[in-house]
Amino acid sequence: MLKHQPSGSGNPYSCEPFQRMPVSPKTDSFAFLGVVSSKDIIHVECEFIDKVNETDIQQSFLTMSHYQEKQTLSTGEGHLELAQLRNRSEGKRWRVNTPLLESGHVYSYRFVGKSDKGRIEHTRWFSIYPAIWEAADDTLIKVHGNSHIRPHSVKRFHDGKRTLRVSFELDIAAYEHLTGFGERYDKIDQLGNSFESVVFEQYKSQGLYGRTYMPMPFGHVVGGEGWGFYIKTNCSVYFDFTNRESSSTCIVDMFIDGNTSDIPEIFFYDGSPTQVLSNFLHYVGKPHALPDWVFKLWASGNEWNSQKEVMRQVQLHQKYDIPFGVLVLEAWSDEQTFYIFRDAQYQIRKDSSPFVLSDFKFPKDGAWPNPKQMTDDLHAHNIKLVLWQIPLIKMRPHPQNQAKIDAETAKKFGYVVQERTFDGKLRPYRNRGWWFPLALMPDLGNDRAAKWWLDKRRYLVEELGIDGFKTDGGEHAWGTDLFSSDSTTPVYTNTFPVDYVSAYDNLLTECGKSPVTFSRAGYVGSQSRGAYWAGDENSTWEAFRWSINAGLNAAASGILYWGWDMAGFSGEVPSAELYLRAAAASLFLPIMQYHSEYNCHRKPCRDRTPWNIAERCKDDTVIPIFRKFAHMREALIPYLIEQTNTSIETGRPLMCPLYFDYPHDERIWGEHQEWMLGNDLLICPVTEPDAKLWKVYLPEGEWTSLWDGISYVGNQTVTVSTPIDIIPAFVKSGYVSKTLQKFILKVRS
Repeated sequence: MLKHQPSGSGNPYSCEPFQRMPVSPKTDSFAFLGVVSSKDIIHVECEFIDKVNETDIQQSFLTMSHYQEKQTLSTGEGHLELAQLRNRSEGKRWRVNTPLLESGHVYSYRFVGKSDKGRIEHTRWFSIYPAIWEAADDTLIKVHGNSHIRPHSVKRFHDGKRTLRVSFELDIAAYEHLTGFGERYDKIDQLGNSFESVVFEQYKSQGLYGRTYMPMPFGHVVGGEGWGFYIKTNCSVYFDFTNRESSSTCIVDMFIDGNTSDIPEIFFYDGSPTQVLSNFLHYVGKPHALPDWVFKLWASGNEWNSQKEVMRQVQLHQKYDIPFGVLVLEAWSDEQTFYIFRDAQYQIRKDSSPFVLSDFKFPKDGAWPNPKQMTDDLHAHNIKLVLWQIPLIKMRPHPQNQAKIDAETAKKFGYVVQERTFDGKLRPYRNRGWWFPLALMPDLGNDRAAKWWLDKRRYLVEELGIDGFKTDGGEHAWGTDLFSSDSTTPVYTNTFPVDYVSAYDNLLTECGKSPVTFSRAGYVGSQSRGAYWAGDENSTWEAFRWSINAGLNAAASGILYWGWDMAGFSGEVPSAELYLRAAAASLFLPIMQYHSEYNCHRKPCRDRTPWNIAERCKDDTVIPIFRKFAHMREALIPYLIEQTNTSIETGRPLMCPLYFDYPHDERIWGEHQEWMLGNDLLICPVTEPDAKLWKVYLPEGEWTSLWDGISYVGNQTVTVSTPIDIIPAFVKSGYVSKTLQKFILKVRS
């Protein structure tokens, strides 16, 4: 076996051992060619042809060297890193550098291998067209609004056949700040950073590596007259904001879709951050109001994998008087079909047609003896049920029973995403990521394929009565060679999660339910779809701060309903202090929820329930303080509903970064994270351990402490006492709505 794929796996942050690097080499440079072989291959050569013109052809044989890199984990422990490590350790690795690639030449190459038994095998031929950067006319980019592109800075990277990339520069003054760009974890002001706008499943430590589930090529420029921009593209965009002189040369390097002849477009918006965001949302889609129950506490644990355990958790919430309104159930399905309850008995449908609830028998001694009764019981307790989903058809281990029929049907009738091979043929795409490797991917952007996929889940909504879906995953469409199931439309890494969530939204709406989805992946267009959380993260103070950054940047990019796994979901349980500080901050987020990762049911338990944290940390204060926050959240809901409606109408975020209201105040960019919740509440979370006092910056105006009514003059930093059951929060002077007045009375009573 010899494996070579010029573009690699599609992982934007990894050079695979079987790829060409760079994928599109520049003229007067070299390229690295990598091959992975089976272990019986003992010698590999690269047959390399240099074609200058129709008659001048030079052929050479490049002997490849065998090498073995030390295998290390990129981000520490975790199931995804371990899977990635396992995948990358397969086979033998070979590499060689090409001769110098010259302008005007066309190169062809293939690989020939010899086994230890003398068998010869080879790959097909591949081509290299060396590319070059050249100055381009400014009209290469279609500009809407008042252009902020530096004149004569437009360049294109082309190989003589087509344009591969386009770059240009933006002028950012030294006193201005640059924010937004989707859910970015490392910081708020992106000047000084460089990053790529591409959907990616980092799995923890996103703030350390600068990677995100939800990027957007949209930014605010704050501090001067105010403006923003949106680059209309489904492809990856590279931003370089590292040049900080008297004015900043911000380089935007965008990849071009080779499947379309459309020229790049950029929209410029002038005005305040709210005006910029409102204009952006007017073009890409405004948020829609979700039902009021989404503002209640959400509860889940990845080891709540039986009806008995679910109802036990409900009873524990009642026992400790901790109100919650949403139960997210992840470990419910057979994890083969993702639509049939584990242990359910049924007759296989050989035509892969949808089931109805009466098709299933649920053993009394099974994990889910009566899912319908469970759902009804939850509803009787005023608790909504959200079921976990993943947009893949697992192929490892080989599917059995109904899952096998579904996989065969999906391939036969073309319900899955396709990939184009280098001989021009299409075949079903197999997931290149490390989570569920080689799985098929339903083409949820295609109406016919989406209907087949969603009709299988329809009984869960119409008959079982569930209230929403946790639309997990969505980051698995790797590569630039993917196409829709009917082969007519490209499928993009960035837009697949939008199609995924939209499909489930449509199912819920068709069934008469509000379109409540809970997702971690997204892109432009996600603003009008469901709710989001910050993805997988450890229980550390650093991850706490990263997640707040992610929420503020997501809000600045138009994401209205957002939360995070309170105090992190992975690794050892958080300390009682971290847990309660995170709970206090989550109280004042659009979505308040806790969740915990699967831990193979090992003891001690790693649930993030307040009673488990109290037991693990030997701290009797956890439950009463968490109870206080949970009841405060119930009292806050009318204010959240009111302010959400205002946000939808105006474009100003519900979780609002301070620069939206105070764009010329340099002190808001200080050391601590703060935000306005709606128009009237200033929230200043404690994000460091052992803090008895906390510095808070109060912008201009007058402010009143939420807790004790003490008044403060703005334009100053004040130091406040921060006992563990208090989060610094202030009410803005002026008109206070009745919903907030009632909340204040509740807090101070």
